[in-house]
Amino acid sequence: MTAVEVGMQIDLDNLPALSLGCTVFAGGGGGDPRIGELMAMEAIHRLGPVEVLPLEALDDDDLIMPCGMIGAPTVMVEKIPNGAEGRVIREAYEGRFGRHVAAVMPFEMGGINGVLPVAWAAYAGLPLLDADFMGRAFPELQMLTPHLYGMSGSPAVITDERLQTIVFNTRDNIWLERLVRNCVATLGGSACGGLYPMTAGAARRPAITGTVTRAIRMGEAIRRGGEDPLSAIGQVAPLTRLGQGKVVDIERRTSGGFVRGSALVEGLAADKGRLFRLEFQNENLVVLEDGEPLATVPDIITLLDLHTGHGIVTEGIRYGQRIEIVAFPSPEVWTSPEGLSAVGPRAFGYDFDYVAVGVRHG
Repeated sequence: MTAVEVGMQIDLDNLPALSLGCTVFAGGGGGDPRIGELMAMEAIHRLGPVEVLPLEALDDDDLIMPCGMIGAPTVMVEKIPNGAEGRVIREAYEGRFGRHVAAVMPFEMGGINGVLPVAWAAYAGLPLLDADFMGRAFPELQMLTPHLYGMSGSPAVITDERLQTIVFNTRDNIWLERLVRNCVATLGGSACGGLYPMTAGAARRPAITGTVTRAIRMGEAIRRGGEDPLSAIGQVAPLTRLGQGKVVDIERRTSGGFVRGSALVEGLAADKGRLFRLEFQNENLVVLEDGEPLATVPDIITLLDLHTGHGIVTEGIRYGQRIEIVAFPSPEVWTSPEGLSAVGPRAFGYDFDYVAVGVRHG
């Protein structure tokens, strides 16, 4: 590893900001971060802060470990990791590649998956990379940027809280999604995993950089935002306000390793008389009004608590919540033809094309 000047650290002071920022950029997905935050808090309390490194700080042949949880977010609320999964994944990769892991990286920047790798990095004495492979959260394993560049997600290492471990080597990433999803469902609906292991040199092309520090800045801005958290959020990332309202109906079901459902939001204040429909598969996919899309994937659609500005994950949507529906621009890689083929509205079965939220409402 190249010697570099020590930069940001994740400590007990800014860990809550990271957790909060992850709920905003997850687009409703990634799982409730509270359990991951508690695990990271304990690890930092025992072992000290975790260094955050830019990808450029690593040598080309350094091995990185993208990791997180896989499965239905509703299950993750009660089916808690035991804390040793990161070690098991790391040891599996080190045995496979014959070298030590140099850094841990969240494979997605959202929910629990933005903070749980902090705990695993602390226990391993490793830095956390300021990058991920989504720039948000998506529900399926081929929906990571390396897939767009023809890079394999195998070997993928999946382990549950009993430390039952399976290594997958599949012909392509679509088969990886199918087989891992079935495995996770059998293990109870959620498990921990390592995906798309690669060297730092290989990661320079697909990595979306700066996402960890951006989430921390977002969380810190919300905590400072006082009575106007939306303005504070808009200073960190451009957002489009789609509507303000009250959740009047929520339908949610867990099956096959996903949470699918929809929520109806009745407009309030200036939006009184409007009715919004939000549809999700782990993550928020579309917001509709009168059957017409107001925003769609891959843009980041987030429900914010009207009073605090905190992001609301899909398993946390409840009747009566007062919310703001907002959307953030997608990371540019997802708006390429290859990106839209993988994560655009038609990839989720919708019969309409993606239009950037800034274009729709500009």
